[in-house]
Amino acid sequence: MKIKILHLYPDLLNLYGDKGNIECMRKRLMWRGIDAEVLTYTCEDTGFDLSDADIVFMGGGSDREQKIVCHRLLEHKDALGSYVEDGGTLVAVCGGYQLLGKYYKLEDETIKGLDILDIYTEQGKKRLIGNIVLQSDFIKEKIVGFENHGGRTYIGDYTPLGRVVYGYGNDEKSGAEGVVYKNVVATYLHGPLLPKNPALCDYILTNAIKRKNPNFEGLSPLDDTLEKTANEYIVNRFKK
Repeated sequence: MKIKILHLYPDLLNLYGDKGNIECMRKRLMWRGIDAEVLTYTCEDTGFDLSDADIVFMGGGSDREQKIVCHRLLEHKDALGSYVEDGGTLVAVCGGYQLLGKYYKLEDETIKGLDILDIYTEQGKKRLIGNIVLQSDFIKEKIVGFENHGGRTYIGDYTPLGRVVYGYGNDEKSGAEGVVYKNVVATYLHGPLLPKNPALCDYILTNAIKRKNPNFEGLSPLDDTLEKTANEYIVNRFKK
């Protein structure tokens, strides 16, 4: 079996080590004897093909970089929407998360989003910066990371990735962070996200493999002692 991972626009969307998420997925597949092919698409490329993609990843970028990327992504809006509705696995972090919605309203302009999810983002008066801890219904371990965003994202009735134990989350007030829809996982958590949260990485990989092979019985366990120790340290440091 081979899992094909598409990394979209890492030349612009790669804040806070987001490329580490790609390496984490690749390594955790490789350690289990599953081949992983990573295809990188930059702004110099004319486009990308989703027909046999198993995982699509979009990282974080500044407002300026988001505008450039969104212009390119709008050319693939329908294809990305169909991919998501068909159960394709998509991981979006920070700027990538914001681009999935209807729009991102800045102080003096509005960035049109892909409208793949019925969510929207508006600029706040201050940036929300710091470590963050989540309690999630999707995995047993708490999710940890680092957030740094000026936007407030409103997800309506969607299911969040987790509830904030420590930190700000989507909008500083609701207590929700990120969004999960079908096999989409979108979040503000940097750091990078997946090396700090191996259980979340395996959740994402499992979704992608099951779409490819519905009879897949589950990933074999790995020795995540170091990763879990680091995760627990952060949880214990910032728990209320």
